[in-house]
Amino acid sequence: MGAAESVPETSLHEFTVKDCNGKEVCLETYKGKVLLVVNVASKCGFTETNYTQLTELYQKYREKDFEILAFPCNQFLRQEPGSDQQIKDFACTRFKAEYPVFQKVRVNGPDAAPLYKFLKASKPGLFGSRIKWNFTKFLVDKNGKVINRYATATTPFSFEKDIQKALEGEHIPARSGSQKAPEGENIPARSDSQKAPEGENIPARSDSQKALEGEQK
Repeated sequence: MGAAESVPETSLHEFTVKDCNGKEVCLETYKGKVLLVVNVASKCGFTETNYTQLTELYQKYREKDFEILAFPCNQFLRQEPGSDQQIKDFACTRFKAEYPVFQKVRVNGPDAAPLYKFLKASKPGLFGSRIKWNFTKFLVDKNGKVINRYATATTPFSFEKDIQKALEGEHIPARSGSQKAPEGENIPARSDSQKAPEGENIPARSDSQKALEGEQK
């Protein structure tokens, strides 16, 4: 069920990623900030809600050492097909995103970005570590440790209190299995014929149907 791959790193701050222009960015830059790391997509049924709420949360907490790191990914029904610059322009123009939008990455499989291997190893999902869909969200503390993982269908506003507690340095208990299950962590197994050529499972249902039927965490 997508067991988490062991990684040597112990903090998000140990990683270097690339921005939309291909320039390397050391994530140690964000030491001392609470981070929300999100795999984004422009053509997903959850795009409007997530981007809108992410922008509002960013505007509300950016002066309190909160940062959002957006990583475009085209692995889920190819819902992020544009170039890195097109993706950034979309987020900044349509949703007024002022937080960094990085270079497109893979989040699952052998070619997954090292950062995502770390995130998944730190907080596996209820039924395996693999990212289930667009807009899976990881809350990271000021020391680069992953606090919690939130599913596609879990809106950013719904865990605003966790962000506030992280900013204040309060302990945030991990959610129990009983709390996760209703949010849809389970993904039914699909046949090879339903998989994309690039090796990602393609669901036969719409985004809204998957959320209702428990397709995401």
